Amino acid sequence: MSTPGRPEEDHGLRLAPFRGLRYVPERVSSLAAVTSPPYDVVVRPDGLHHLESADPYNIVRLILPQAATPATRNRQAADTLHHWLSEGVLAPDPEPALYVYEQRSGDLLQRGLIGALALTQPAEGIVLPHEDVMPHVVADRAALMRATAANLEPLLLTYRSRGDATGATAVIERAVLRSPLLATTTEDGFSHRLWSVTDPAELAEATADLSHRQALIADGHHRWATYLRLKAEHPDRGPWDSGLVLLVDTARYPLQVRAIHRLLLRLPVADALAAVADTFRVREVPGPLPHALDALAEAATTGNAFLLAGDGTFRLVDRPDEALLSRTVPAGRPEAWRTLDATVLHATLLDHVWSIPDAPEDIAYIHGAEAAVTQAERHGGTAVLMHPVREEVVRDLARQGVTMPRKSTSFGPKPATGLVLRSLDLN
Repeated sequence: MSTPGRPEEDHGLRLAPFRGLRYVPERVSSLAAVTSPPYDVVVRPDGLHHLESADPYNIVRLILPQAATPATRNRQAADTLHHWLSEGVLAPDPEPALYVYEQRSGDLLQRGLIGALALTQPAEGIVLPHEDVMPHVVADRAALMRATAANLEPLLLTYRSRGDATGATAVIERAVLRSPLLATTTEDGFSHRLWSVTDPAELAEATADLSHRQALIADGHHRWATYLRLKAEHPDRGPWDSGLVLLVDTARYPLQVRAIHRLLLRLPVADALAAVADTFRVREVPGPLPHALDALAEAATTGNAFLLAGDGTFRLVDRPDEALLSRTVPAGRPEAWRTLDATVLHATLLDHVWSIPDAPEDIAYIHGAEAAVTQAERHGGTAVLMHPVREEVVRDLARQGVTMPRKSTSFGPKPATGLVLRSLDLN
């Protein structure tokens, strides 16, 4: 694998304006009621049912259509999108724009630019992935995107400037002084605002700044892989050559990095603990969950540590046997990769100790610790709670061209799905 370097001037990020599809406020109960978290954050079935009942036009009916077969689901999503457009529930903006997007909750403020980003391969060193992907998820997202001919939700990408208010940041900070296209507050307490940037001079200013930037995929590896697959299927230059993204300058607006937890659906906690008893230290730690997560954070400062739950108690599993790690963790990778909790979890625990197949019927990936514990207790399985990786570790590995095990990190806050969509028939 070649090591991605920094892009040269004018060979960096190319973010183009597009005609966004947006909900017509008069046709829905509220903008908040039609939004959704990204498709892979929706906890099914409870969260899915909650969103479907919030409003008949909730975007979850497009990103997670419900039907008996994959082909039927995708046809249903395409038909739903067509109906919403013909009924005037969704409508395209009159001219192409970059969109300034703001999320705010208390002291947390995130702002970035939404646009159609030219697709590049990792070896080009312009957009860097940091996680592996699951082929079946890419295939599923590609089938949905083909059927709808739309980018239904933006990926979250980050870049780092010098932190001053120039270039794209200046464009953003001028835009937020104007009246927004939309403003809403979702039930998680986040306020969301959106502005359009159509002035040619401002578009040129943002474009010039981004043209020598390098971005890290913070959230959306499977959708980025989907974009690349569909681009290869459409070799003639056109709308499939770019994909919908939100670009955030983390020097100006730092993101939070959280862990993604594992739910082992067919492994009871007692069996999981019995299998690790001889090669890891196992301790029961007191609840409630926030206290147990504090114990996990403390243990993680000195080495690999995991919190197991699902039977009403919390067990801290840490201090793995060094000989076991030597036998099970692949060599030939940087030490920072070999010592990741996600690496040890997958290479040592899942593959070797527990022999858990990497299949959706055996492992679910859940962003919320409480949801993971609840689902484990409901299914009689094991929740493996993780401690987050530092952003600088993620970025350093990505720049070396080294990908982490899939679902290793969760950057946020994530953009709400449903505020602006991109139709490939319009762009």
